[in-house]
Amino acid sequence: MPNMALEKVKMPEQPGDVRNKNFKEVTTGYDEKMAIEEATRCLNCKHKPCVGGCPVKVRIPEFIEKMAQGEFEEAYQIIKTTNSLPAVCGRVCPQETQCESKCVRGIKGESVGIGRLERFAADYHMAHVNDKLEKPECNGIKVAVIGSGPAGLTCAGDLAKLGYKVTVFEAFHVAGGVLMYGIPQFRLPKEIVQKEIESLKQLGVDIQTNMVAGRAFSIEELMNEQGYKAVFIGSGAGLPSFMKIPGENLNGVYSANEFLTRINLMKAYKFPDYDTPIKVGKSAAIVGGGNVAMDAARCAKRLGAENVYIIYRRSEKEMPARLEEVHHAKDEGIIFKMLTNPTQIIGEEGCVSGIECVDMELGEPDASGRRRPVAVKGSEHIIDVDTVVIAIGQSPNPLIKSTTKGLETKPWGGIEADEETGATSIKGVFAGGDAVTGAATVILAMGAGKTAAAAIDKYIKGE
Repeated sequence: MPNMALEKVKMPEQPGDVRNKNFKEVTTGYDEKMAIEEATRCLNCKHKPCVGGCPVKVRIPEFIEKMAQGEFEEAYQIIKTTNSLPAVCGRVCPQETQCESKCVRGIKGESVGIGRLERFAADYHMAHVNDKLEKPECNGIKVAVIGSGPAGLTCAGDLAKLGYKVTVFEAFHVAGGVLMYGIPQFRLPKEIVQKEIESLKQLGVDIQTNMVAGRAFSIEELMNEQGYKAVFIGSGAGLPSFMKIPGENLNGVYSANEFLTRINLMKAYKFPDYDTPIKVGKSAAIVGGGNVAMDAARCAKRLGAENVYIIYRRSEKEMPARLEEVHHAKDEGIIFKMLTNPTQIIGEEGCVSGIECVDMELGEPDASGRRRPVAVKGSEHIIDVDTVVIAIGQSPNPLIKSTTKGLETKPWGGIEADEETGATSIKGVFAGGDAVTGAATVILAMGAGKTAAAAIDKYIKGE
């Protein structure tokens, strides 16, 4: 008989007033007993609606059934048949809007904790199994992957399993893309990302770092001079957006990309052991309402800021951040300034001293379906801060577009690619992930990488 408890087994986590002073992982994960108890809540539905909600089609009921039986390694191996980064996805996927949103148990009570179980299976494997993956027989056909984020890594892994000779070109000095530079250590330990990458290397994937597409090489050179039969562009969305308000050039104003890259990839939180200084000061304002804004705010708090403000021009209901991230931020003492919009950043002697804002109210819905925020006259006010982080979105870097003849892009900069195959306007060149869609989720980027890998295989075979 299934366990009919209406609520998920609670995930252990550090208390908010403890974890906001360290960069250790917030949630500490299930133990074996907890994992089995949660797995027994699954009804093993005949039609498997949860699988339909997963961009990479993890065989969810099958792996959970093994978990319920205590066969954790078997569960992990089932997940790995479709998901090359389970330890990552179990931590950062928005399961509540994907697989778990389709779970039948969610009709009366909480859905099964699919993400928590996926994480446990992956962590169990890493702790108990030191396996060496068997390298597939290589067919000698070269495929290039630009970018080592979730889209690129997934595409590379799937192609390597099919026997292709895959080379990944990464602009940074460390592979992992947004998993390394964008998501904080307390949400996604970097050691886990590197272990996942190591498994791809065992499959024969060659990863070359410090290789900037459009500078170190061009796509034409890869295909015409270096013998690559196909190229996948998974270069992400690393170009930050700004508000274009007065004061954005002051010292103490960061894009979220720079702020998080300094902290996560360049280890600013370990200063002076790592020589990457970063200014936070007594008070910091983070402008935006997405997951990136939550990450930046929670990092600022951990770096010693007494007051950290999330400034968002709509209400909390409209915030795009995951509910879990909002909950964790509130627990850690982050102050939410809803229906508030910056109008200028104020400075003294070239440095930030405050941010001027205006109150907003929600009007009629805009093109996105969300109610448009409208400024309230006479509501101007100043919040004293030392640091401002702009986290209102990012778009693909235009470097690849400007150095690749014939590559069609969207008006806002994303690469034009077929939704079903990832094929671009150039024969043999495919693209996926944030480079196509703009900033989105890790799992959607992985789904795009998986789709493109299958299409590349068919393209090379002439199908």
